Amino acid sequence: MSQIAILGAGVMGETLLSGLIRAGRRPEELLVGERRKARAVELEDRYGVDVVGNVEAAEKADTVALVVKPQDMAELLEEISRVVRPGQLVVSLAAGITTGFIEARLPQGTAVVRVMPNTPALVDEGMAAISRGSHCDEEHLRIAESLMAATGRVVRVPEKQQDAVTAISGSGPAYLFFVVESMIEAGVHLGLPRGTAAELVVQTVVGSAKLLRETGEHPTVLRERVTSPGGTTAAAVRKLEDHKVRAAFLTALEAARDRSRALAEGHDS
Repeated sequence: MSQIAILGAGVMGETLLSGLIRAGRRPEELLVGERRKARAVELEDRYGVDVVGNVEAAEKADTVALVVKPQDMAELLEEISRVVRPGQLVVSLAAGITTGFIEARLPQGTAVVRVMPNTPALVDEGMAAISRGSHCDEEHLRIAESLMAATGRVVRVPEKQQDAVTAISGSGPAYLFFVVESMIEAGVHLGLPRGTAAELVVQTVVGSAKLLRETGEHPTVLRERVTSPGGTTAAAVRKLEDHKVRAAFLTALEAARDRSRALAEGHDS
């Protein structure tokens, strides 16, 4: 029986665990590495999985998912390095941690895949980008894709593009929440009750995203269909252009990419 170990039982670790179970994995196929006693009991009761120490989980599993904070990665790798063996796959979900950083701290030849997930994985609508390390083959990538597909969609990218991915989809939910927050506040300013404004905005965002996905139309085409000449939408879009919102998004995403790059370089040093 092929086993998957999830080392790190925070929000994303539990999201991956619950997604795998919903996708059909049996609890006995899963191991969780968690030091906190109360958290271990909680996860065992909720999912019926074995929660053990990191070393025991890494030793028993065929695939090891590292779901810890970037600043905790070096310590975790030092802890499990003596039990990682040839043939295992190590999948890292830690932002800014390169495959080279992990490979340098594990036995020579260890297969490593780097993943950039995002928080909509909590509702099985995540977007994960995966990149191969130096010792990965097609089967390793396929296993990593299967792992992340339990919580949403998966794309493959060269690792050099992961900083851009972090800026677009990793941090992306925050930008959309910022827009939603701003539209709700505008609704209140225009005289709507806050609850009504929130319902209007949230459903508009959900419906618009579904329209984009299901029609496959370019966003420009969909926007133009809503924008009648001389109408209300045209007046609003004109103001957004006046305030250079499009340019602001570009500048913001460049800043996120640059910060991701700096963090990665800091971890590799």
